[in-house]
Amino acid sequence: MSAALRHAFVSPESYLASELKSPTKHEYVGGAVYAMAGGRNIHNIIAGNVFGFLHGSLRGKKCRPFNSDTKLRVRFPTHVRFYYPDVQVVCLPNPVEDSFQDQPQVIVEVLSESTRRTDEGEKRDAYLTIPTLETYLLVDSANKEVVVYQRDDTAFQRTIHTGDDGAIPLPGLGLELPMAEIYEGVQLPALEMLDGEESGDGEQV
Repeated sequence: MSAALRHAFVSPESYLASELKSPTKHEYVGGAVYAMAGGRNIHNIIAGNVFGFLHGSLRGKKCRPFNSDTKLRVRFPTHVRFYYPDVQVVCLPNPVEDSFQDQPQVIVEVLSESTRRTDEGEKRDAYLTIPTLETYLLVDSANKEVVVYQRDDTAFQRTIHTGDDGAIPLPGLGLELPMAEIYEGVQLPALEMLDGEESGDGEQV
């Protein structure tokens, strides 16, 4: 999300109507509208890898992935927000005439320097309030590292997956997302990693 902000209050209805005609995507937080910056190629490759794997794996099933052209609505008691996740998987979709979804099961954000703070802070806190959400993935575009927030019986547990080996379980979808699929064709700086190891710190959120 960029710093560009329309200071006048914008209603959700006006935002949705204008967004359908706008050449630039905007996110919406409680009446404020933010223009989104374009992503680097590496960001789009990683997001495309995740979407492509999920699209192929879920073909013919009731759950389906949506890319960053589809908004997600997050409702709070005092206001509403609309974000554009890089990927979301929805098993209880909104009507096809809507331009947003309400009930994602999986959300994926690809981290970059410009989005990291928002994805790890504001968006994470908002996404984890969604009753249907089971898994939130924060995929690093500078390291082969994915931070996973996964719901158990009482809270979201945070784990970290690194390297080329191994896979991230998506139990609600009956799938595992391989790390190799996420970073396929991606050239990253040579960094010290623990290939295939998962360090789960058991942190509750």
